[in-house]
Amino acid sequence: MTEEELLEKGYRKYYGEEVDVYFNTHICEHSGNCVRGNGEIFNLDRKPWILPDNASKEEVMRVIDTCPSGALQYVQKEGLAK
Repeated sequence: MTEEELLEKGYRKYYGEEVDVYFNTHICEHSGNCVRGNGEIFNLDRKPWILPDNASKEEVMRVIDTCPSGALQYVQKEGLAK
């Protein structure tokens, strides 16, 4: 999906240097894969709770790819979308 499509569907954008992360609270199943996958990127005890620059682009994408609901998405800065 493109950034425009994600925002139209209600996703919130979290900016990163190499990859932007998008989260939609309305479809989240609260599986916890994100916070267990990497607590440096996803941490519910801080605001913002998603910090894409706290790990490599590859690590961010790896963790997001484990999200079972699709509530987490990413768009690489090179213009490639998941």
